[in-house]
Amino acid sequence: MAPSRDFYETLGVPRDVGTEELQRAYRKLARTYHPDINKDPGAEERFKDISEAYDVLSDPEQRRRYDAFGPDFRQVPPDMDAQTWARARAAAGPGGARRGRGGARRGGATADDVWFQSGGTRDIDLEELFGGMFGGRRGGGWGPVAGADQEAELELSVEEAYSGVRRSVTLSGPDGARTLEVTIPAGVTDGQRIRLAGQGGQGSDGGAPGDLYLRVRLAPHPRYRVDGRDISVNLPLAPWEAALGTSVAIDTPGGEAKVKVPAGTSSGRRLRLRGRGLPNPRGSNGDLYAVAQIMVPRRLRDEERRLFEQLAATSTFDPRRQS
Repeated sequence: MAPSRDFYETLGVPRDVGTEELQRAYRKLARTYHPDINKDPGAEERFKDISEAYDVLSDPEQRRRYDAFGPDFRQVPPDMDAQTWARARAAAGPGGARRGRGGARRGGATADDVWFQSGGTRDIDLEELFGGMFGGRRGGGWGPVAGADQEAELELSVEEAYSGVRRSVTLSGPDGARTLEVTIPAGVTDGQRIRLAGQGGQGSDGGAPGDLYLRVRLAPHPRYRVDGRDISVNLPLAPWEAALGTSVAIDTPGGEAKVKVPAGTSSGRRLRLRGRGLPNPRGSNGDLYAVAQIMVPRRLRDEERRLFEQLAATSTFDPRRQS
């Protein structure tokens, strides 16, 4: 890795990466490029780069200094701030106070120089990383490796998300399929993850299993539309119901509810039923919105036609001139 190579780029992670994501990225790359697995001529050098990047970014203090000073962070005295260091670098001119990978600073190599050149892995336990993959070393094993976290999608109906449900989930893996009985709590939302501790990938050499995350997906519904915890449903109304006002019974995921329709309601008006959306175990429930849709008969009986004609002759209402 060139001295200017960015450690975050080396591991393929964003600068705000968390501890768990950082560890997963390192383990994946290390398993790929470890010279005992990968015989490519450049694999060993790549493995050294990966190890150095993880060694720095996994240590909170080193990561803080790396974020502040960049590749020069090892040269900066502990009590110096970033602005002072920048001024010192500028005064030293191009190449001042720097050292390359293949050589030491003027005046002899330091412990950091030696480690940097050798691509060592300070504070990185390779036994923990590789488990028994390369058995026969250091007394016969590399130690326990925790299992990987896994994720699967779980499709639910709106009614199941509202009330909660117990479902059988079948997962495929290297050891075959396995089925889990999972209790889904009431009020889960689309995209929400449910964590099942210890149900992920199996660890090796006594390592703890990973976790399984079920990501909820709400299936399309013929009546309900869901936005977060809010639910919308169409409310068909006759013209006279919309004009005069009425009270209408509608079906909701939680059962029947009454909607009060104010007089003068037009199509598209949203009538809110507070708290009748998806439940929220940790806060306020969502709302249900009944969306007015004014319907007219496809075929009029003679009396109905006469009444509509009478209304048309006497009414001054013009919907195309309403604001």
